[in-house]
Amino acid sequence: MNSEILADMSIRVGVIGAAGRMGATVCAAIASAEGLELVAAVGTAATSSVVEGLTIASELRALADAKVDVAVDFTVAAASRVSLPWLALHGVHAVVGTTGFTDADIAEFRRLFTSSNCIVAPNFAIGAVLMMRFAEIAAPFFDTAEIIEIHHDGKVDSPSGTAISTAQRMAAASDKWADDSTKHEPIAGARGAKGPGDIPIHAVRMRGVVANQEVVLGTQGQTLTIRHNTIDRASFMPGVVLACKKISEHKGFTLGLDSFLNI
Repeated sequence: MNSEILADMSIRVGVIGAAGRMGATVCAAIASAEGLELVAAVGTAATSSVVEGLTIASELRALADAKVDVAVDFTVAAASRVSLPWLALHGVHAVVGTTGFTDADIAEFRRLFTSSNCIVAPNFAIGAVLMMRFAEIAAPFFDTAEIIEIHHDGKVDSPSGTAISTAQRMAAASDKWADDSTKHEPIAGARGAKGPGDIPIHAVRMRGVVANQEVVLGTQGQTLTIRHNTIDRASFMPGVVLACKKISEHKGFTLGLDSFLNI
């Protein structure tokens, strides 16, 4: 079911993880978006509470009962490994903001989503997507690069999916990075974790922060800093709404929001 969404009808959306702060923000964005209709909310915590007029259910079956076209999943990797196969089996499109997936997870999602579509994006903030693209474009013109990501202290995975994705894209764009001359490291890890292409990634967990990332590139006589700051969780919502509206056009599995933005 739900393999095609008619353009002249509201898209029926369910939210998984609706009891959390991000889930509640997603519910509010979906409920207020033109062309979308929030019809179901699922959460393992605080079930029976109400969000946007809907009682939060404890079972994924509530999505089928509500005849959802698209399910938005902002949970944790362990929960998404259960919910995404269920969505694929029931022919429901999936818009996923969960991070912490392995390469094996991604391969499995590619295999599963055939009768419906799925997008997994490390970041739905359009500014963050552009930041990653700009870093990828700049990479071949610089000799060194480092990534500093700063997130709230409740984030459970480190480094962030955005930081890993940024390093992967930069490493694919250039394999000519200068060697790190560090020979002595009195405190192990002071130079950060080595990401794809051995690009150092520094993860900061800080109260008072939502999500920020800075990419610093250097070459002879100059540096370039590309920084994206997330002031509020609402920054992710335009990308989520866009993905819900366009997911039926992108067959199978999509990693990242870029193709939805045509960049």
